[in-house]
Amino acid sequence: MTYDPIRLEIFKHLFAAIAEEMGAVLRKASYSPNIKERRDFSCAVFDGQGRMIAQAAHIPVHLGSMPLSVKAAVDHFAGDLRPGDVVVLNDPFQGGTHLPDITMVSPVFLATEHIKNTQGTKGGPEVFMVDGSLIGYVASRAHHADVGGMTPGSMPVGREIFQEGLIIPPVKLVKAGRMDQDILNLILANVRTPQERRGDLSAQIAANQRGADRLAEMVKRYGLGEVTGAEEQLLAYTERMTRRLIESLPDGIYRFTDRLDNDGIGDQSVPITVTLTILGESVKVDFTGSALQQAGSVNAVYAITLSAVYYVFRCLLGLDVPNNSGCLVPIEVIAPPGTVVNALFPSPVAGGNVETSQRIVDVLLGALAQACPELISAASQGTMNNITIGGHAPVSTEEREAGTRSQPFTYYETIGGGMGARPTSDGPSAVHSHMTNTLNTPVEALEYAYPLRVLRYEIRKGSGGDGKFHGGDGIIRELQVLTDCQVTVLSERRKFAPYGLNGGGLGMVGENLLIRGGVEIPLPGKGSFDLQSGDILSIRTPGGGGYGVKSS
Repeated sequence: MTYDPIRLEIFKHLFAAIAEEMGAVLRKASYSPNIKERRDFSCAVFDGQGRMIAQAAHIPVHLGSMPLSVKAAVDHFAGDLRPGDVVVLNDPFQGGTHLPDITMVSPVFLATEHIKNTQGTKGGPEVFMVDGSLIGYVASRAHHADVGGMTPGSMPVGREIFQEGLIIPPVKLVKAGRMDQDILNLILANVRTPQERRGDLSAQIAANQRGADRLAEMVKRYGLGEVTGAEEQLLAYTERMTRRLIESLPDGIYRFTDRLDNDGIGDQSVPITVTLTILGESVKVDFTGSALQQAGSVNAVYAITLSAVYYVFRCLLGLDVPNNSGCLVPIEVIAPPGTVVNALFPSPVAGGNVETSQRIVDVLLGALAQACPELISAASQGTMNNITIGGHAPVSTEEREAGTRSQPFTYYETIGGGMGARPTSDGPSAVHSHMTNTLNTPVEALEYAYPLRVLRYEIRKGSGGDGKFHGGDGIIRELQVLTDCQVTVLSERRKFAPYGLNGGGLGMVGENLLIRGGVEIPLPGKGSFDLQSGDILSIRTPGGGGYGVKSS
């Protein structure tokens, strides 16, 4: 079946609108500021073969890896998925990224009518009566502010994945529209903030149900044959455009190496190397030569590396090309097992998702800058500056006498920084870049929800690299804790600065400080620390690299 360009464009937006609407439901129904305010979640639509057809403009590190989660869910249940089922998983070695990122996958069947769930108002979502035709899947992934583990927020500098939280293999959380209360209870018993987790998990279920409804409505309106034909055409179009992009690049072999500061356990740097071999309309991306998997939690699973490759080439394609699995067809990714870019169980991986993913992007862009310098910007800040804070919220004497118990809290945030200068313009300041696409937590929302106070939030002037075009400046964000608590920091670019290109200068490295009694105490880039009420955590994020030689 062939489509004219206008009709294909309509279907592209129809599929994308489903993913966007899923995201709107998830954001509005969620409990935690991390999902509701920062929007640390992603949603996507898949065809009956598990190929990603559309994704919303959410988190790059989630979206490129989500097809592997869908595959893990489908393979695990091997034809035993039924209408109203919802599979939940977070296992990084089965398509996940790191444990706080919980994915839900729902099969979608052709609808003939609706029936109400028989559980009443406390039951699960509405379920379809179906004729048995599987038409696709919808999936949502959200970062939960705590999934257990050795530190609040589940982002520790651990030595094995068991220290990072609860591992969830693919299991049915919802069966035929009915919540499996035993599985839910098991999850909630292993987290520090069960009520918040219950709310966020329910929001994901609601988002998936909305996506399933909309996809089934589309098929009912246009017919299964036309919808599946449009899916094939959209996948083929993205593959064709990717091949055209690669073909426009000069054939050759391009290598680049960059480094992580350390793994959080030792102080040795961690090199990541990529070799791009461009030949005709295909490319081989080979990470041979990268460091072996590390003792600390900077290890990335294969899904993360694949996601970073997807992101980089997708950026070169332009906005009009559909976001789907067709992009990866002409790209061969080699990530040797047992390395920091394809770690094996039971390696710790909490930081691989957020920090190593950024460095993988940096090395890919560094290699591509040799092939197409006119398209590539200098290095951005290269870190997400992850902060988790947990403890118990203080209660007043009156509340304590009235029987009010102190409630646990867990706060998670990433902090933006400078973006690399581009071949034609300065880099933006104080933004999230590359593998993260979140917002900040607004000061008002943060101070309302947590025993924290924002004392300083400003652009870190002069931190961007010099050059014909300047790198963007980083951020200074200072939080005062209003109760004794535990803080974990996972950050990068505290030792190795973001690189400039074409003669541009380095961005300024980041800095972490504890301010206690007016005295500044330097903190390492990675680690967990006990803070006392009144202490101030100061995070000063890196600037982006500069581009070109500054004229005299």
